[in-house]
Amino acid sequence: MSPLFILQRECISVHVGQAGVQMGNACWELYCLEHGIQPDGQMPSDKTIGGGDDSFTTFFCETGAGKHVPRAVFVDLEPTVIDEIRNGPYRQLFHPEQLITGKEDAANNYARGHYTIGKEIIDPVLDRIRKLVRTWDGRKGAFERMLM
Repeated sequence: MSPLFILQRECISVHVGQAGVQMGNACWELYCLEHGIQPDGQMPSDKTIGGGDDSFTTFFCETGAGKHVPRAVFVDLEPTVIDEIRNGPYRQLFHPEQLITGKEDAANNYARGHYTIGKEIIDPVLDRIRKLVRTWDGRKGAFERMLM
């Protein structure tokens, strides 16, 4: 008989722009409800890892303090939509570095967003994604090299 290997899968979600951020926020609220994670990232002791279903570890990582933080990055050039997350009921769920904003939007101008304003925000976004990838237990080297 061959040994049984359980593959751990981990996902990083990247939510970009007003619609992406709003949809992402709704998804993370739903993930929390589905897995019993409270808005502050805490999980009741009767649902902790090892107590049965730990499928939530695909989307959440656990800090040393026992808080569950989404593997997600939210990005928008204009801060108002992400400010809704920063001030909303799930504000304690996300690490502040995962909520990346610029100072102004591109005013529906692709060239402005791509060549000027977007260039200012791309480095912090890629740095944060690299940092999340490095926290993976089962990361693949090829993917990490793509981000370098």
